[in-house]
Amino acid sequence: MITRKRTIAIYPGSFDPLTNGHLDVIRRAQEIFDHVIVGVLNNLSKKTPLFSPEERISIIKECFEDPSVELDPARIEVETFDGLVVEYARMKKAVAIIRGMRALSDFETEFQMALMNRELNREVQSVFLMTGSRWIFTSSSIIKEVARFGGDISDMVPKPVERRVKEKFAQTRERPVANSK
Repeated sequence: MITRKRTIAIYPGSFDPLTNGHLDVIRRAQEIFDHVIVGVLNNLSKKTPLFSPEERISIIKECFEDPSVELDPARIEVETFDGLVVEYARMKKAVAIIRGMRALSDFETEFQMALMNRELNREVQSVFLMTGSRWIFTSSSIIKEVARFGGDISDMVPKPVERRVKEKFAQTRERPVANSK
């Protein structure tokens, strides 16, 4: 009897915050792989994140508990990592790194990263999944910008994310402004 090897994929990103586009990619990755690890990157090159890595993990896990997101939480793991994604993939015995693509503009950067990852570890494949057309314009940066100015993000993010983003921006507006005198 031949037994099939369990396939594990890493979906790395900052997820600051998680969007419906990210969820779309995770859903489709679950159709291909047995287990998906959402690797929350502690990305030091990003300026100032809205949420700490621990907050992002908490929010993502809360989203996965909601039955309306249509994911199998038993087949998803969420954890933080730093360093090279190919080293993280090797440590987790992953066969693939999932990358979400929204538009042609993402291709050049993603292509360069995939080639470098391939050079560093030929055992791990880069798998590109196009975000559903409904989410092509959505990015974490745009979500934060819209929310910062009180715009409606309810159709672009899961409910727990919407709540936590609103709470975070409410905290920053409540801080007293220093008098310049």
